[in-house]
Amino acid sequence: MNRKNTHTLGIDLAKNVFQLHRIDNLGQVCFKGKLSRNKLLAFLGELSPCIVAMEACSGSHYWSRKATSFGHEVRMIAPQFVKPFVKGNKNDAADAEAITEAAMRPSMRFVSVKTPQQQDINVIHRVRQRLIHNRTQLANQIRGILAEYGIVMAKGRQKVGKLIQNLLAGEQSPIDLTPLTMELLGELWDEWNLLEDKISRQNVRIAKISAETEECQKLEKITGIGKIISTALVAVMGSPHNFKNGRQFAAFLGLVPKHKGTGGNNRIGKISKRGNVYLRTLLIHGARSALRVILYRFRSGTSLLGGAEKRFYGMYEKKGYNKTCVALANKIARVCWALLAKDEEYSAQKAFCIV
Repeated sequence: MNRKNTHTLGIDLAKNVFQLHRIDNLGQVCFKGKLSRNKLLAFLGELSPCIVAMEACSGSHYWSRKATSFGHEVRMIAPQFVKPFVKGNKNDAADAEAITEAAMRPSMRFVSVKTPQQQDINVIHRVRQRLIHNRTQLANQIRGILAEYGIVMAKGRQKVGKLIQNLLAGEQSPIDLTPLTMELLGELWDEWNLLEDKISRQNVRIAKISAETEECQKLEKITGIGKIISTALVAVMGSPHNFKNGRQFAAFLGLVPKHKGTGGNNRIGKISKRGNVYLRTLLIHGARSALRVILYRFRSGTSLLGGAEKRFYGMYEKKGYNKTCVALANKIARVCWALLAKDEEYSAQKAFCIV
């Protein structure tokens, strides 16, 4: 692409009508207008190769792949980085202009375009997550209904299923449960089993993807990383070379502290919680498992692997369980990036020898 003659097209994505803002290589506006969904694809095909900029939002990966297939250079920008460039009142035209301005900034960070395969994995995880939420809601409703009849059950999903089975099989006295309530309880139990079956199907899909993906097999050798985390991480990260180093990847996931400073005086705060909430949550849960391994090694007299494990045990004694889990999740995320970026095999001794 000839940079001297390159122009930039900013697109404010929408459902049916798209606002466009195009500038030439001198920064002069040469086109403003709206196009329908049907006409935008043809417009991109007829346009000479240029920079196409858009916000990273719903449908952006689809349009990015289409624009790339026509020879354009795509720049996707996080919405929070576009907002400062909006002049005056917010509207579609101002948004498209702001996207174009933001795309031309030399220090701007861009979002990598996901492949259809990466989006497939994300879809499976999102569907599975919703089904688990539905199952939790159903369990809470069952608990509430039975509590009104004087039946209180222990915590845990397995406890709910076992109690319902006992009630329906007549192995436990239903006390004040009426025939109508027992009938409704049977319907709720059928719904419960249906959700369990759907969740199992998603787990099978995830296990199959994990077994067929070399990167997932490599990551699952790390303590605290399983099939669910490995597939989610590979889908979210994309190419590890999108990140300069492991610290940048950990920051992308929101596993680093926020800081506020002025006059050379910086104050460190809580973790930023930016980026992908789902993957960050999974990594922290995985870190809980890894921390239990470290604590077991220390308490059983087994020698720890290196300085980092000793540091995490010291942090556990000083800062507590939860803060140590977040710090360990940060470490695991950086190790994951290093394995994929450098194409290395996991070595526990090597991974935890760095303080």
